Amino acid sequence: MRTTYAAQVTAGALAALLVLAGCSSKAKDSDNDGKENGTGAGEVKTGDGVSGKTITLGVLTDMTGVYATLGKSVTQAQQLYVKQLNADGGVCGYKVELTVRDHGYDPQKALAGYTELEPKVLGFTQFIGSPFVAAVKQRIDGQDKGLVLPQAWSATLLGSPYIRVIGSTYDIETINAVDFLMKEKGIKKGDKIGHVYFEGDYGESALVGSKHIAKEAGLTVVEQKIKPTDNDMTAQVAALKKAGVKAVVISAGPRQAASLVGVAAAGGFDVPIIGNNSAFAPQLLATQAGPALMKNYYVASPSLPIGADTPEAQKLVADYKKAYPKDALDNGVVAGWTAVYAFGEALKKACESKDLTREGVDKALLTINSLDTGFGIPQDFTDPNAPSSKQSVILQPDKTVTGGMKVVRDPEASDAAAEYTLAP
Repeated sequence: MRTTYAAQVTAGALAALLVLAGCSSKAKDSDNDGKENGTGAGEVKTGDGVSGKTITLGVLTDMTGVYATLGKSVTQAQQLYVKQLNADGGVCGYKVELTVRDHGYDPQKALAGYTELEPKVLGFTQFIGSPFVAAVKQRIDGQDKGLVLPQAWSATLLGSPYIRVIGSTYDIETINAVDFLMKEKGIKKGDKIGHVYFEGDYGESALVGSKHIAKEAGLTVVEQKIKPTDNDMTAQVAALKKAGVKAVVISAGPRQAASLVGVAAAGGFDVPIIGNNSAFAPQLLATQAGPALMKNYYVASPSLPIGADTPEAQKLVADYKKAYPKDALDNGVVAGWTAVYAFGEALKKACESKDLTREGVDKALLTINSLDTGFGIPQDFTDPNAPSSKQSVILQPDKTVTGGMKVVRDPEASDAAAEYTLAP
């Protein structure tokens, strides 16, 4: 809930926080309430996060920051999955429980939340924010080794057997987005395209993708770096219009996307604009920018939308509406469901191997090579150096459909994305 930055995260600040986090992190208890390297029900090996008859999983989300809408949808979808899983008997006789912390997209709260929960949980079904996950990556890989399925798609998170990006990373997603602009919106060799992006892991990962395909296709990228506090895109639209760009990519949050599209429309700057998966929320369709979003805005997504015409999507819509009748449907529901579904499948496979330790769950996920949750794109988790997919779906805002997004290009990995390899 590819999801983005409510506060600028500097390398120095993160480094200082990590020192504090590392010092305050609870040392591994040798018995972990009697469970470390012990056995549970039915001689199943257990460890951190498994106590009594409960498997505890962590959720580090944003309920009050720039991605509050996304965080709420992701979390509620995961709570719905766990409720249904437990109703079906849980995993190996254990009930699954989610422990949720709202970090509000604040780096200090995010790292404090991780430090607090890590010793208590088997792993994390959610961790919103590429920079925050990257900040604890060394700890996860070096000592903690608990599975983390982040709502974050920065390519910097690849290479870990414990942090697994679900769907295409931002660079690959952006390559697919620009490919759509060329094939469907008339962008051609020699044209300029604008790229408005958040400073930090998210925006800069996406920028790598736009620069890569621009070089391959003979395009020129006109950059506009912004901060998460920059909600008015008037200056950026003026600069891109003056530069003569024929299309714009935006790698920011929903507010910035709405401002960009709305300002462009008001100023007669009639060019297609496409965002990464984190750059839209259907609630925007009720704002003044709604008509412009439906006319000129597109979104690259790692899955079909919540309103997809599949049995699995239709069931999820019905179940979610029943559980949360007052809440809107959006693609955060799909993202949250997909992540917790993948974690659930890893738990089930680890149960079959009678190893519900962190190591057992990590190994179990590595055996899943074609996870299909009914949203169009199978996920392959066997290679830690690659995202689980290189495909993207291109969506367009439409207030008449469930979830506010319709499909304008089916799941596809462009030739440029299929051949792309991130430079070491």
